[in-house]
Amino acid sequence: MPPNVDGARNRTTLSVLPEPLQIASEISMRPSRRTLPESPPIGLFFIPAKPHRFDGPARGSARLDLLASRHPIKSIVFSSLAFAPTLPVSNATDGDWPSVTALQQRPAEAMSREEQRSPAAMDAAQRRLRVVSAHFQPHVDATGGGLDANPTAGEYAHVQGYSVVLPEKLQTGKWNVYRSAVSPLRLINRFPGTPDIGTLHDNFVYAVETFTDCRYLGTRVSTDGTIGDYKWMTYGEASTSRTAIGSGLIYHGIPEGARIGLYFINRPEWIIVDHACAAYSYVSVPLYDTLGPDAVQFIVNHATVEAIFCVPQTLSALLSFITQMPCVRLIVVVGGDDANTPSSTETTAVQIITYSRLQSQGKMSSQTYRPPRPEDVATICYTSGTTGTPKGAVLSHENLIANVAGSSLGIRFYPSDVYISYLPLAHIYERANQIALLHYGVAIGFYQGDNLKLMDDLAALRPTVFASVPRLYNRIYSAITNAVKESGGLKERLFRTAYNAKRQAIINGRNPSPMWDKLVFNKIKASLGGRVRLMTSGASPLSADVMEFLRICFGGDVLEGYGMTETSCVITTMDIGDKLIGHVGSPNPSCEVKLVDVPEMNYTSEDQPYPRGEICVRGPAIFCGYYKDEVQTRDVIDDDGWLHTGDIGLWLPGGRLKIIDRKKNIFKLAQGEYIAPEKIENVYAKCKFIAQCFVYGDSFNSFLVAIVAVEPDVLKAWAASEGIQHEDLRQLCSDPRAKAAVLADMDSIGKEAQLRGFEFAKAISLVAEPFTVENGLLTPTFKVKRPQAKAYFAKELADMYAQLREAESARQKL
Repeated sequence: MPPNVDGARNRTTLSVLPEPLQIASEISMRPSRRTLPESPPIGLFFIPAKPHRFDGPARGSARLDLLASRHPIKSIVFSSLAFAPTLPVSNATDGDWPSVTALQQRPAEAMSREEQRSPAAMDAAQRRLRVVSAHFQPHVDATGGGLDANPTAGEYAHVQGYSVVLPEKLQTGKWNVYRSAVSPLRLINRFPGTPDIGTLHDNFVYAVETFTDCRYLGTRVSTDGTIGDYKWMTYGEASTSRTAIGSGLIYHGIPEGARIGLYFINRPEWIIVDHACAAYSYVSVPLYDTLGPDAVQFIVNHATVEAIFCVPQTLSALLSFITQMPCVRLIVVVGGDDANTPSSTETTAVQIITYSRLQSQGKMSSQTYRPPRPEDVATICYTSGTTGTPKGAVLSHENLIANVAGSSLGIRFYPSDVYISYLPLAHIYERANQIALLHYGVAIGFYQGDNLKLMDDLAALRPTVFASVPRLYNRIYSAITNAVKESGGLKERLFRTAYNAKRQAIINGRNPSPMWDKLVFNKIKASLGGRVRLMTSGASPLSADVMEFLRICFGGDVLEGYGMTETSCVITTMDIGDKLIGHVGSPNPSCEVKLVDVPEMNYTSEDQPYPRGEICVRGPAIFCGYYKDEVQTRDVIDDDGWLHTGDIGLWLPGGRLKIIDRKKNIFKLAQGEYIAPEKIENVYAKCKFIAQCFVYGDSFNSFLVAIVAVEPDVLKAWAASEGIQHEDLRQLCSDPRAKAAVLADMDSIGKEAQLRGFEFAKAISLVAEPFTVENGLLTPTFKVKRPQAKAYFAKELADMYAQLREAESARQKL
């Protein structure tokens, strides 16, 4: 029985579907300003909200996959659809079904005229007018890739909120691949409005031509080291410096394709050098300024770095082991002066010059650009990891452009925006932010280099966009909540009333009364400068109550994302307007996501009510592999191109991803219970006494223990209130009364978070020294190095377990 066909344009009604889909469904294309092509360029999927298993070819054929024209139409006819159905509905065998990976791209003729127009075809005035207009006018979706469900579609044929579910392979009939509902028909690999931008160099050229005289890079640090107001370099001036630095490297004989090391913290020169690398086809290799000499030496030799940009503070460290890095030919000192900078080393032929001198040499011998291709390597980002030596993730220009372009469909920036750069530029989170902000002409101000003075920088810069990590957000949360508790009386009641009123309004979808901001929250907003409209969180999980707190207290949009270096940053991110918290959002339009069963942890994609498993990612943003390490590359990327992240997730309603576990960082207690320590540490991070926490357990013991790096001010204030005398913080940490108070607070927070009994720490050891990169306990992205922490605190761990065993033995005797 053939399907009924509605004569309305771009609409199809199906009345015959195999069991259990015996319903009438309608799907309509969302109106778009794009003229759709007559040829069938891409695949179109109609997805049931509750996926069903199709066992054979006949059932699988009813999935309505519309692919490239390679098969005759047998029994389904669509009226006036731009995408002609081409798969056979009958007489199909499993072998006839092509893989969904064939649906990655659409042809150029599917692009609108605006997309096909190159930046060079528009003069600067037109481009700037378009940018300014976009700031004041509602954004119109020009991707044409979205699908909306017709109101009469029924539950078996609609997009799942923020994601669309697709079959990975048509042979299996398993609906397990999620894509963004913003662009379900193709994975984004270019900026929709500027498809000619395929490299970081193209992106910078576009920004310079569009925002030539706009503010770009700002700093408070003067050449003499004094701190003042922000001074700005325009996009045009940055372009001139970029050309000079790149030409200077050529002047010193650094060949095309050479690796260039960047060994200093965030400052404008970092960005300039990175742009120079892109313009002249060099490969940038960021080096964490906090890495020890062994790691720096390993990376430089492993990547064969030929030139290193550093600052005077890191120059002496480099020179101490320069003889162990024979590949280095040139060291450029940023912020150094010629009089106090040696021109060479005594034991090697390495030349040393200042940044200003290199810039002068480049200006006198300016070279034409050597633009890279999209597939060329842009950077090698060494992931510090929690074990072993660093791994170099190779990222191409097209990887980075694809990721940022995909994210741009959900988050918009404007030339009027101001951003503060303080997160490490060697980390992909900040690197991707810089690429996106550049594209939209945002002004980027740099902190002065001291985290303790970040609040001063925020007050001076007054940013509108603020990116951070849970570690800082947790501190903001603790500082404000503790201040409220200490204020007591009327002030505390006023805050609670304002907080609850604003929270209820947000939950009900209403605009909160501005009275509460004037009375309470504007003072809190002022701590970040008072103008922040967008806050983002990444690098590690942000607890749901802290997320809610930020949204209520600071207003605007607060979004959490999930990503990694190997995916060029963002895998998923919360959608603007999504009020639900406790998840990391829907897939970036540049990638697709699936969950793979982890039977040893009892996670499967068939779990109810939510599918669970290891998060796997595929798409144009996936990295090229680990540098000089095929073995580890094959360990993370399978034969079908899926990157296995090692994180465990589940799909919430609406196609939202929630991170629930880590495949690698788990261990089993003696009674057989599996423990995910990072989850427990994130719960305990809300304890007012805790600055950092390391939860430990093993298969020889049935209890967990924890090492707690305390918040000095909080613990000292508690001791004063209890009348406890102490000579210093170390003595206070060893006081049994302090341990009992901290453990009691941890137990209270654990109960609120509904930790299971075996997930509670039964004993703790308080330490005055924080976990840092310098003492080897943290990665540069502030993750605990678990093996190193276990060795560092071996005595404390052994003592705690000995005390627990003694206590248990005493109870048994009683």
